[in-house]
This record gives sequence, structure tokens and C-alpha cells, in this order.
Amino acid sequence: MEPKQELSSIDLAALVTELGRYEGAKVDKAYLYGDDLLRLKMRDFDRGRVDLFVEVGDIKRAHTVAPEHVPDAPGRPPNFAMMLRNRLNGADFAGVEQYEFDRILVFKFERGDEDTEIVAELFGEGNIAVLDENREVVSSLETVRLKSRTVAPGSQYEFPQSRINPLDVSYEALEHKMNESDTDVVRTLATQLNLGGLYAEELCTRAGVEKTLDIAEVGEEEYRKLYDAIERLKEPLQTGEFEPRVYEEEDRVVDVTPFPLKEYEELDAVAFDSFNAALDDYFYRLDLSDKAEKGGGGAEANRPDFEEEIEKQKRIIQQQEGAIEGFDEQAQEERKKAELLYANYELADEVLSTVRGARDENVPWSDIADTLAEGAEQGIPAAQAVEDVDGSTGMVTITIDGQRIELDVSMGVEKNADRIYTEAKRVEEKKEGALEAIENTREKLAALEKRREEWESDDDEEETDDDEERADVDWLSKQSIPIRQQDMWYDRFRWFETSDGFLVIGGRNADQNEEIVKKYLNKHDLFFHTQAHGGPVTVLKATGPSEPARDVDIPERSREEAAQFAVAYSSIWKEGRFADDAYMVSADQVSKTPESGEYVEKGSFVIRGDRTYYDDVAAEVAVGIRCEPDTRVVGGPPSAIEDDTATSVRLQPGRYAQNDMAKMLYRKFRERFTDQSFVRKVASADKIQEFLPSGGSGVVDGDGN
Repeated sequence: MEPKQELSSIDLAALVTELGRYEGAKVDKAYLYGDDLLRLKMRDFDRGRVDLFVEVGDIKRAHTVAPEHVPDAPGRPPNFAMMLRNRLNGADFAGVEQYEFDRILVFKFERGDEDTEIVAELFGEGNIAVLDENREVVSSLETVRLKSRTVAPGSQYEFPQSRINPLDVSYEALEHKMNESDTDVVRTLATQLNLGGLYAEELCTRAGVEKTLDIAEVGEEEYRKLYDAIERLKEPLQTGEFEPRVYEEEDRVVDVTPFPLKEYEELDAVAFDSFNAALDDYFYRLDLSDKAEKGGGGAEANRPDFEEEIEKQKRIIQQQEGAIEGFDEQAQEERKKAELLYANYELADEVLSTVRGARDENVPWSDIADTLAEGAEQGIPAAQAVEDVDGSTGMVTITIDGQRIELDVSMGVEKNADRIYTEAKRVEEKKEGALEAIENTREKLAALEKRREEWESDDDEEETDDDEERADVDWLSKQSIPIRQQDMWYDRFRWFETSDGFLVIGGRNADQNEEIVKKYLNKHDLFFHTQAHGGPVTVLKATGPSEPARDVDIPERSREEAAQFAVAYSSIWKEGRFADDAYMVSADQVSKTPESGEYVEKGSFVIRGDRTYYDDVAAEVAVGIRCEPDTRVVGGPPSAIEDDTATSVRLQPGRYAQNDMAKMLYRKFRERFTDQSFVRKVASADKIQEFLPSGGSGVVDGDGN
């Protein structure tokens, strides 16, 4: 029996009932794992932390997740996650609905400035669309353009065509739909009544109707039994009184349901208090099973997962660095508040004295708030500064120069300022603790990397150094590909390695163009640029940044590849042109000093002396996955990339937007590799997008290897 990987419509109907109990929870943050798993971290005032998972890839599910089952947050959040954070931070979860009886959930969020809906399509290829208050698509994981519907940024969201809801069908409608069929009972229930195979069989069993009975032989007695079985099936879905079960077969999970099924009476079952808890347990154990099956055997299976643990420590360091930066900002903000209080002493004192005097006369807090609001309408500066009056805490919030400051009414201005200064000091002390923690994490990371090096050095002794034998490795067919990744100093730039092994770097914007020339352009490097305006500064490195500059013989092939790189990532790609001219000069011909009376804007430079031109250079790039000596996405001129990768796709200017092309390539790579988990880890759509030129792209016929 194959384990269930997608939730059914009945599962979703049960889920909606339970998730409704979290209405009012506050959204803290959104995360996107890979390209298809969304996590919303929320705070429920009765239940505490709530992590909501929505997955729309090979696995299609939605449910809350226990903290111990939540994976570490991914590194740099992709654009989709950042967009959600901007829209949902501090928003209230306003509930969830199932669209008719389809496998579609609509999550609703409310915030003062804007409302947001997240539509999770848990069918077909799967998709998540984010809608604004006008139901216009803000963004989506996948762009859908069909005759029947469109899901694309800027368009009105369109649901798929409605299908019958078997839980709302009348007896007459059931009888009519069944009589339209020309097959047996169970298939008719599954297809005509939209019940799916499992619940169609369950209804037949509960009703005592033979599954394979031909519709032509079915009469009112059987229809009545089936209708009564549907009515009994929907009772718990309406009341929310579930008896969830996770079903097991041969020590592995195979299904999860909101109530016991007669079809599964022969299977072992584990009961849960809530359907969300059952779903969490099921999919967590299903994931562990998948990892175990894909792990393979032999020495590689016994190899510690250094990469995962190293990535974990790097993520922790990144989080700690972010926290330290946050502490600095918070401490600075608190000090600014205290300074603003002193700078506006009379205003703050007038607010405090007014509220304190009213409280001494037992004036209710609500009346104080009304009086201050009236004063603000009359133009009284002190009253206009008051943002909020909170009688439950005895605090008044004022706004000075756009800064919100909370004042304790029981204190004067000085003591309030001292209280704020004390908070700034407390934050700074937390920063000291965080600095100590980050050093400990860095030590753990260094120890892990050393252990990995020792392990791999042992492996190297057993491996052949024969380059031809290495080239024969069929990476696409390998069941498990070891991940070897290392952050490089040039990762934040555009970059590739030429066919001769020389590094080429290019700027992504004017700031990086400036940085590359000022910091990384050495004496014997070569500088490339397009004739067209709006191209990246491109530098062909003769030596690394930490190496002494020396004169190196750079082959013509590498120079041509650098010229093509400069052309492909320039503005001509966005303009849809397929070729342009480029030129090359030596490092000493590049200057930031303009001629007298002229001005050189940021990211631009003055070129003096003769240039070497490359005419009609093709605007083409290849993007692929390299498996040795490291595992990563690479992109650049096809002649440099295609021989360096296990598989690649060649591109030219075309009609597919950058993010859409990144997703297309991700799917292509997943189809080509047997080890699809490897592709998810090293070649997500976001990582692929970093190597795509700005603007639309199309796949070249005979698209690489």
C-alpha cells in the first residue's frame, strides 16, 4: 500500500474546522523552504506558538506543526517570503475556508493597512497565490496561464471550475448523478460525486452496498443506504468531533484520516487528540521514511551528514549576527527616545502632569483619552502628541518626530528617561551575551569542517585520481549525491569560471561595479564591458584577491568567454537583442577620474587608450548543476558551463520572466536527476535565478546537456 502524499477534500473539510480555532492569532514571520513549503509562524493568545505548514510540491498538505518537528529556518529568505513578511507581520489570522469541495484552502489575514489572502491549491502541480484585498494576485509560486483561468501577478485570481459537493447533495441530486453513470457504484461515487477512491469505497462499506455493482442494477434501496452513509460521514465534519487515526503497515505510515475508516480495520492505527496533531505525526514520519529509503547503503550511508550540520551552524551564525545587529538598532532607538524626551521636556511634562492630575481626581482613563482627543482637535500640541492611553498598564504613548515613546504616568520625565536608558543598557548586555554565543558557534563550525575534511581525506585515499574515470560518473543516475558546498568571497557578485579555470566576476548593480573596480581589479586583470550602456563591470581575474598580482598568460578562449559574459548580462538581454559588441582593456586603462568639466556617475568609469573589440558576441548563457569538485548551481557562457556540469540548459533572450524561467529550470533539473532531494538542496529556484540575466529568457533548441 503506497503512503498517502496528498490530502483529500474530506481531510481539508476536517482541517478547516480545527484551524478555525486559531482565529485571532498574530503572524510573526513567514518562511519558504525550497520552492513549495510555506511556514507561517504565529502567536495564539491561548495556545502560544503556532507553526502552520502549507506544502504544494510532491507532498500536498496543510496543518500545524509541533515545535520539535519544525526544521531550522532557511538562510537568506527568498523574495516570496520577504513579500509575505512585509504583508503579514503583525496581521491577525482571520480564518480559513475550503473553496466549495475542492482541494483549495483560502487563509485570510487582516491588518489595519491591508488585508491579505493566501490561496493554497493542493491539487495538480500545486500552487500558492497571495491576494490583496481586491483579490488581485500579488505573487504566486507558479504562474498559471490557461484558457480556463489565469494565476499571475497583477491579474484577478480565478478559481478552477466548481465541482459537486457530495456533502451538500440532496437525495434527488444523488440519484440523478448516479443514474447518469455507465459504470459501477464505487467508480461513480469517486468521480461523479467527487469523493475520490478511498471514501467512495468507505461509503459502500458503511452502506452495505456492493462496490462493483453496475449502476444499471442499482435501485432506490441502495441509493437510500448510500445517502444515509453520506449523512453519517459528514456529521463529525460539521460538529468538529473527530477521532483522528494514523494508519501503519509493516512499521511505516500509510494514511491519516480525521475519523476511523472501516476500510482500514485490518491495519494498525494510532489515535490522536486532534487532526492537526495526526497530520503532523504522519507527514513527519513519512519524511523520515523517505530519507531512510533514499539514504542507500554502504559507506556513504554511514557517512555523517556534515553538510546538513554545517549549514545548520551557518544558519545559527547568520541568525546570531542578525540578532546582534538588531540589538545595536534597538539600543540606539531606546537612547534616541530618551534624548527626545529631554529635548521635548516641557511637552512630555505637560502630558504626564495632565494625565496624573486627572487620575488624582479619579477621572476614568476613557474620559482622559476623550479629553486628550478633543484637545488634539483644538490644536493643543501636547494633546496632539498623544498616540494612545492605556489604563490597564498606566502608560501613555506619545509621538515625537515620528518616534513612539511609552511613558509611565506614575513617573516624571527624568525617571521615564532613566527607565528608557536602562532598557538601552539591558539590550547592550544582551548583545555581549550574543557575541559570546556566536564565538561558541563559530568554534563548533570550525570543528565540524575539520571533521569533514578528515573524513573526505580518508575517502580520497580510496578514490582514483584518474580524470577520465571521474568524467565517467553518471551523476544523473546516482541514487544519492554527496553535497559539498563552500561559501566563496565572490558568491554575491555575478561570476563564472572560464574553460581554462580563470575566475570572472561582474557587478549586479552600480554599487558592486564600484566595489569590483576599487577593491578587486588588480594590475594584470582584464576589464570587459559592452558597447551598450547598462552592462556589468566584468573583470577577468589573473590572480585571486589574496594572491600577489603577477603577469599571467590568459588564453584567448577565456577572453572570449568573458566578453560573452559581459554581453549576456547587460541591458541588451532585457531589450530582447541576441548579440552586441564588447571591448577589453587592461586594468591601468580604467579610471574614476573624469576629464575637466565632466562628471562620472556611480558605477561608471573612464576608459583611456586603445580597446580590443569583440564583434557580434552572442547573448547566450547556460545554467547547470556542477557535482564536482563542489555541488552548486553555476551559470555563464555555454562553452565554459556545459562541460563543467552534470547537466545544463542553454538560454537566450525570450518571453519567460526571470522567476518563471528559474522555476522551469528547477523542474527540468529535478526531472533529470534521480536524487531529487539533492536538486532541492543545491539548486532551488532562487539559487538558479541568481545566474539568470535580467529580463525575459527562452530555452535554446538543443538546450545543453
